[in-house]
Amino acid sequence: MGEGKVYVLEVNPRASRTVPILSKVTGVPMVSVATRAMMGRKLKELGYPAGLWVLPHHVTVKAPVFSFEKLTQVEVSLGPEMKSTGEVMGVDRSFSHALYKAMLSSGLKFNTSGAVLAAIADKDKQEAVPILKRYAEMGFRVFATEETAKALAAGSVEVNSLNNQLEPVELIRRGQVQYVINTPTKGKEPGRLGFTIRRTAAEFRVPCFTSLDTASAVLRILEFLRRGEKPCPVSMAEFTAHISARF
Repeated sequence: MGEGKVYVLEVNPRASRTVPILSKVTGVPMVSVATRAMMGRKLKELGYPAGLWVLPHHVTVKAPVFSFEKLTQVEVSLGPEMKSTGEVMGVDRSFSHALYKAMLSSGLKFNTSGAVLAAIADKDKQEAVPILKRYAEMGFRVFATEETAKALAAGSVEVNSLNNQLEPVELIRRGQVQYVINTPTKGKEPGRLGFTIRRTAAEFRVPCFTSLDTASAVLRILEFLRRGEKPCPVSMAEFTAHISARF
């Protein structure tokens, strides 16, 4: 910008990958509608009345798909960068069932027994204690790095402390861990323990949760799987029923 003038250097007239998902969920061809609106058409002319859109009777979850195991030395934890290589959608009558479908489609495998490896940042330790306690109560054996183990033990979680830095990686390599819960600190540099744990989990296809919200949500999946429940198929007629009810 100079002398009161604004220069446009680049224009990206695009929509994010979320738009196709929302179009499927709502039944509204958003790109088509938005294009016509930009050309001067009114929503009413296009057949879309004012007001909030009718909520469907089902839950839809969008999950990213990653290819970390193919990209060595790439940081697994998420940030503002685009790291996913695709997306999938799960639809069901409850959040946990829809999340299960989405995560299963993205390539995750769910074991209802086994062991969990925890390496938690200091700022997250207090929040992590009740989550890891629930895993332990479900019968999972809990392994944790030294400082994380101390915090879990103080919170009355039965835990196996790993005092040698090689132990967490070896457990993953030997297939003795079914889930990894690791919230990163500043350790995004190759060579640090947290980075190595996340990379090893990715390479050996062990689900690695870098958010405690995700680790907690997965518990809900494991709970219904252990009860013998199965996700419900959602027909296209049911999926689009709320759309026809709108008009």
